[in-house]
Amino acid sequence: MTNAFVFPGQGSQAVGMGKALAEAFPESRAVFDAVDEALGEKLSSLIWDGPESDLTLTRNAQPALMAVSLAAMRALEVRGMSVPTHAAFVAGHSLGEYSALAAAGSLTLADAARLLRIRGDAMQEAVPVGEGAMAAILGLEIEEVRDIAESAGQGDVCAAANDNAPGQVVVSGTKAAVERAIDIARARGARRAMLLPVSAPFHCLLMSPAAEAMADALAATDIEKPAVPIVVNILAGPLEDPAQIRQRLVEQVTGAVRWRESVEWMAAHGVTRLVEIGAGKVLSGLARRISPELTGMAAGSPDDIAKVVETLAANA
Repeated sequence: MTNAFVFPGQGSQAVGMGKALAEAFPESRAVFDAVDEALGEKLSSLIWDGPESDLTLTRNAQPALMAVSLAAMRALEVRGMSVPTHAAFVAGHSLGEYSALAAAGSLTLADAARLLRIRGDAMQEAVPVGEGAMAAILGLEIEEVRDIAESAGQGDVCAAANDNAPGQVVVSGTKAAVERAIDIARARGARRAMLLPVSAPFHCLLMSPAAEAMADALAATDIEKPAVPIVVNILAGPLEDPAQIRQRLVEQVTGAVRWRESVEWMAAHGVTRLVEIGAGKVLSGLARRISPELTGMAAGSPDDIAKVVETLAANA
């Protein structure tokens, strides 16, 4: 079987994530220590002990999720399961692209942590609290949701922001426009249409100030060619050129997360297994929904690591 290593995004965080990894594996503990040092604070204490309200803040959730992903990745690497040896591609959902790039040697761990802190702050500050919103639209396909978002705009920003899986799309924009989109989606037969508990309207044009901040931050950061191609959200296709990767990371802030298409592209190019590295099981759970040929595995706990190592070794 051919593997892609994939890395989760915001929404997968939970208090206590990664603690078992740090207790079981010295190499995982070292990742949390390095992230704490890069940020100049004990983010690891917040990750493991909460409170949840602080962990959920975008400025904390983004580097925290990356830390857990890289802690799991290091545990796999020590056991012979590195990106160059066992993955044909890497990919990440939104902030997960930074985790993917760090896992593939394109970004240092410290730079990934600092960039995600900047990204989280900039995204939170781009729109005053309460002025933006996001909503999940379930049971309608991407083309119809794009049409709904356009109809709901009425001079406001409203866009299909996350195409996660067939029949699972998220819209983002001003609160009034997103609420109109919910009403239209329900009228058109959506199985569910509901506001999401997020602090800002991600992946739409309202995030333009955050994109400018990331352009400056990324321009000052070294990016190396990744060990394997990264299938990027904004293109739903592969990149290896550092300059192109830098540009797409900027565009990603306001652009849609084309996750369904990204996974379909990987399946069409020989991938048969997605290994989700980090917190939660969202992406591995979506694998078969997106492509029946795919299987998904999660690698977020010591037991998961042991199972992934056994499975990948048997299929080497």
